Amino acid sequence: MRLTATAKAITALAVATVLGVAGLLSCSSDDEPVGTVKVVSTLGPGEGSLNLVTLPGAVESGSSDPRVDWVTPFQKRTGCKVAWRVVKTPREMTDLMHDKDRRYDGVAAPPEVAGQLIADREVTPVNTNLVDGYKKLEPRLRALLKRSGKYYGVPYVWGSNLLMYDTRVVQPPSSWAALFDPAQARRYSGRLVVRDSPLSIAEAALYLKGRNRKLKITDPYSLNARQLAAAGRALAGQRPHVKKYWELPADAVSAFAGGEAVLGEAWPYQVDVLTRASKPVQGVVPSEGVTGWMDAWMIGARVQHPNCMYQWLQWTASPDVQQQVAEWTGVAPANPQACAGDRLKPGFCNAYHVGDRAYLEKVIFAHTPTKECAPNGRPTGKHDCTDYADWTRVWIQSTKQ
Repeated sequence: MRLTATAKAITALAVATVLGVAGLLSCSSDDEPVGTVKVVSTLGPGEGSLNLVTLPGAVESGSSDPRVDWVTPFQKRTGCKVAWRVVKTPREMTDLMHDKDRRYDGVAAPPEVAGQLIADREVTPVNTNLVDGYKKLEPRLRALLKRSGKYYGVPYVWGSNLLMYDTRVVQPPSSWAALFDPAQARRYSGRLVVRDSPLSIAEAALYLKGRNRKLKITDPYSLNARQLAAAGRALAGQRPHVKKYWELPADAVSAFAGGEAVLGEAWPYQVDVLTRASKPVQGVVPSEGVTGWMDAWMIGARVQHPNCMYQWLQWTASPDVQQQVAEWTGVAPANPQACAGDRLKPGFCNAYHVGDRAYLEKVIFAHTPTKECAPNGRPTGKHDCTDYADWTRVWIQSTKQ
């Protein structure tokens, strides 16, 4: 999850519908994790507990800010007491969900985690018919975690990766070349910022897709060894000109606000915050395309409290909770109804492209890099691509060593 932003006064939450069908039945499938809880077909009353794994900001109970609390109302309405483990990195999240001695009910997974959990059968398919309001979520987002006709997650929040620049210093960039072409990057040497994540390799791959057609890059998140090596060289060439590789979104905000940075990779969050602070920045969609990410709630393969977990899926997909999450974390809600009525302000919704399906269709959403070449996340059975471990190694070599 993303860094929390200054929260506004929180509107009252909608009453969660408690699923009242008695009993818990299951059906089996060859695609389901062996020796684990199978796909739920009906639900009974909540079991009284819920154990989750998240990155910072995904779950709030008022401890960070008393106005920001979507846990307490859920507990009062459902009787499901929520406990959650906050991890610092996607790798830590993956390791916890793989630990056979731990039984987490759910996880708010970013793309580099979600695909791995599906591949390793550490999550259970979701019966979307049991998630009231599921069909109100953006169709493009719902499709991202669909495998063999089954859905493995409920979209929570999303965002895109833009080029942000200081309008006083930088001529409007039109391409990722502004960051990755050595000659262009040199113009603003020492004043560039780049997101500190192996998935940032995808932006370098997009740049190379147009710059070196002999590489034959199609999906920037599915790279063979030759393509990954080329992206690594582009990153290494960029490195001398980078002021900061930002992990926390606020770090990029501070760099631009203080004049230390004038060009870099950013989310709509940074553009929005700086613009509202009257800083002269703009965000642009490069000609090669824009990448993006989605965090989704997934059900653990060793889920102990499925009824409470499904009620949590329904709760966090509701417009009022989505409004709170979006404001607090500075991301786009998966449910565009969060922008309806008097919830999120039009300025916020426009800045984050909420409900803009034409924009959503153009976003190249991240998926976990795997050995199987997987355009759009669909495995082909060919093991000639590179996985996330390879990407992590190349990222460290190109930007840290």
